[in-house]
Amino acid sequence: MTQADRDRLVTLKKAKKKLITQAEAAAELQVSERHVKRMLKNLAQHGDKSVMHGLRGQESNRKIDVKVRQKAVKILSAEVYRGFGPTLAGEHLAKKHGIEVSRETLRKWMRAEGLWKGRRRRAENVHMWRQRRSRCGELVQWDTSDHDWLEGRGSESLCLISMIDDATSRLYARFVSSDSTEENMRTLRQYLELYGRPVAFYTDKASLFHTTEKRRRDTPGMEQDPKVMPPTQIGRALGELNITWIAAHSPQAKGRVERSFDTAQDRLVKEMRVAGVKTLEQANQYLRDEFLPWWTQTLTVEPASADNAHRKLDKQHDLAAILSHVETRQVKGNYTVAIDGRHYVIDKGSICTGLRGATVRVEQRLDGTMAMRFKDRYLAFKVCAEPVKSAAAAKRKPAKDTSALDAATRGKSKWMKGFWDNPSPSMRDAIRIANSTS
Repeated sequence: MTQADRDRLVTLKKAKKKLITQAEAAAELQVSERHVKRMLKNLAQHGDKSVMHGLRGQESNRKIDVKVRQKAVKILSAEVYRGFGPTLAGEHLAKKHGIEVSRETLRKWMRAEGLWKGRRRRAENVHMWRQRRSRCGELVQWDTSDHDWLEGRGSESLCLISMIDDATSRLYARFVSSDSTEENMRTLRQYLELYGRPVAFYTDKASLFHTTEKRRRDTPGMEQDPKVMPPTQIGRALGELNITWIAAHSPQAKGRVERSFDTAQDRLVKEMRVAGVKTLEQANQYLRDEFLPWWTQTLTVEPASADNAHRKLDKQHDLAAILSHVETRQVKGNYTVAIDGRHYVIDKGSICTGLRGATVRVEQRLDGTMAMRFKDRYLAFKVCAEPVKSAAAAKRKPAKDTSALDAATRGKSKWMKGFWDNPSPSMRDAIRIANSTS
């Protein structure tokens, strides 16, 4: 059972105990209310395993034959069908060639073969008023404010990372020295340990959360399909925690956290000035002891539903491993791994079948340590000693550079002088001399 199955099971059990309505469960699971009723019925009949699909690990019974796909692609590759969209192409395949394929299936085939490219749709009415989420933890807005929080006192420049719940306006914030991936991961870890895992985070499209596709300036972006880019470190961590990431198309879309910054930049700055805050530690202490309790008492609201959508951290949620800088490396034939210009050798006790030439997960953790994992087990390793230069290489003198010598100074070579003065022996004498020496 995957983590997604466990989360689905938790939601169904809440609906079964009437802690949440079936409509709320359908919204969280992104299915219809009718399907929620079917899932609850299966839960009562088959138990917890009902959330797992019966065909998991098997090939779909409705899978279209590969030959049909190849035939359809070959037909649509003809010049006569150039520029056809999935809808029109599907109609012609059914009418003229007897191939019945759904529009969305045909769209995937055509995009995979480069026969069709979609157009991006512009967001419309992005500034429309949106109702609050009904439960605490359904949606948490996350952003950073770069402001002169200390008004020039001291030598530090601070950033404020804030996470505000959409249903209750409950605020969690932390001052940091820079808006980096590491500091955002530290803030995320503190939030998770304090409240648990929310259903979704709502952020902007900063490079911390979203990898932007690079395009040439002269290429019209609206005429191209977006490429699937690899996730950022924070995006990967949220995926491993089964937390949905939602991107805001404008600052107004995440207005709740933006307005919290307006309040903090007015009230908090003045209060810290009165308190004489000058350092990062003092700013965080004042934020934790004074401002956040005031915010909770004054500006938070009661949610529409009393149920808490935050999910607990389970044993498989190793925050030290998840909230780290993760890269993959290949194990060499001598069981060494190269990382950042240094070589690490895996201990003999950790060597197992399939490790040589395999890919391992390298975790640069927030506490400065490094861990290396192969499949589901961590490996013991140590740093290789630096290679020592040989004595011959150390004693070798650099070649003398004669390019700077003047041609007149060097003069003409004299190695042929007197060569023709002594007559050479005859062939018979040369053979006799050679035989005598051997």
